[in-house]
Amino acid sequence: MTYEIASILEKEANAVRNIPVSSNYEEAVNLIVEYVHARGGKLVTSGMGKAGQIAMNIATTFSSTGTPAFFLHPSEAQHGDLGIVRPNDIMLLISNSGKTRELVELVSLTRGLVPEMKFIVITGNPESELAREATVCLPTGAPAEVCPLGLTPTTSTTVMTVIGDILVVSTMKRIGFTNSDYAKRHHGGYLGSKSREQSQKE
Repeated sequence: MTYEIASILEKEANAVRNIPVSSNYEEAVNLIVEYVHARGGKLVTSGMGKAGQIAMNIATTFSSTGTPAFFLHPSEAQHGDLGIVRPNDIMLLISNSGKTRELVELVSLTRGLVPEMKFIVITGNPESELAREATVCLPTGAPAEVCPLGLTPTTSTTVMTVIGDILVVSTMKRIGFTNSDYAKRHHGGYLGSKSREQSQKE
């Protein structure tokens, strides 16, 4: 059992180490800063299933660190929620296959509302239909799932989360986000008190 756990950890760690690193990350952060912080828009994230849960987490992390973000469920978008999207927004879509029907449709529907919309896409398939629609594509490296069936999103969602963290942290640095800024957005709990304590030292 201990060996199996160690093997899973090693496979997950290797997947993170093998995430392709390129100038696309800088381009993605530039777009987020331009549209959200310079133009006053927001970051709209979306994904289906487990990828959708990662997209939701990325949105909340961005919001708590000074970059207004909102998770848009791609199916609910087809029933009116697309109305949240505005011309100065930018979208971050997550799909391991790059073929998720609801997301491909979301791109088409969004362009019908905001033709000039820019899309950042996180995917395991940089040759996919969704990747071809992207303004910036961030490949995951398509790691094999550690699930014994090779099906359940496990390793893929790990790398998606890490890519989201890269975008969040890079954006925080670009906008000069401080402890004081954090405290204003996170009043409750340990993190709230910790950020207020640290802001007094800035």
